[in-house]
Amino acid sequence: MLEILGKTNIDFMSKRKAAFIFSGVLVLLGLVALVQIARGAANLGIDFAGGTAVQFKFDQAIHIDEVRKALESNGLSNAELQEFGQDNKLLVRIKASTTIEEKTADRVMAVFAKEFPNNKFVVEATTEIGPTIGKKLQEDALIAVVISFIGIILYVAARFELRFGVAAAVATFHDVLAVLGAFYLLDKEITLLVVTALLTLTGYSLTDTVVVFDRIRETLRLRRRDSEESMINIAVNQVLSRTIVTSLTVVLVLIPLTLAGGEVLHDFALVLLSGVIFGTYSSIFVASPLLLLWPGTGGRVSKRT
Repeated sequence: MLEILGKTNIDFMSKRKAAFIFSGVLVLLGLVALVQIARGAANLGIDFAGGTAVQFKFDQAIHIDEVRKALESNGLSNAELQEFGQDNKLLVRIKASTTIEEKTADRVMAVFAKEFPNNKFVVEATTEIGPTIGKKLQEDALIAVVISFIGIILYVAARFELRFGVAAAVATFHDVLAVLGAFYLLDKEITLLVVTALLTLTGYSLTDTVVVFDRIRETLRLRRRDSEESMINIAVNQVLSRTIVTSLTVVLVLIPLTLAGGEVLHDFALVLLSGVIFGTYSSIFVASPLLLLWPGTGGRVSKRT
């Protein structure tokens, strides 16, 4: 890995003010998105906004792209589709905002009867998801995120020390808000799958940050006479190649999934792709500089080892 970038000597800590300003904008945008989601003013999926889920079984195989085009041409462009292997089963989920006077399930059945007259089908199940359930799912998703951040702080604090745990949690929270803000700007639909991707992102972001922190801790032990700022710079430069190569490896997998993974995988992969980029940035420009802001640690390193 060192052969790729060679030995670097970049003064990352001198750029922390500019990085904090940029990160502040990202976090602010993410907080706005979070407020809008809580108000129900964002582009929420059926899980959060409520709607109708209908499961069909067709006599013959049916292509999901053809189904999507048929629904879009009949005014149901916001439908979420999911296939079930070789059983010719299809789950259609439509948000409540797309319903008109006619019941959603009846409308979808009419579209299928019109567009696929030679492929008979039966309705196996119909589920109505009301706003109360959607609100409960929002609360559960928020609780899951909060619990994950508490776990991050406790884990890193136990492995390193409290200030490392707080810095890691702040950096991870920064990554989640940055991705959430980007999705809000792009008017992407916020679904349970997106929440799952965000929780997956917290794991990746934490792992990347812990690797950087581990090298910082070792450097703090070995170079006590240097200022903490210079020691953190040395540590970050030492793991820079590893961090970039690891992130690029993940990106090379996520790009094909984002571009050709289909409607179901696209948003999930996009969250992870943008999260890996933000996570790599935050490990270097957010988590590491935050260690310098901890009271009493701005100069020489503490005696703790």
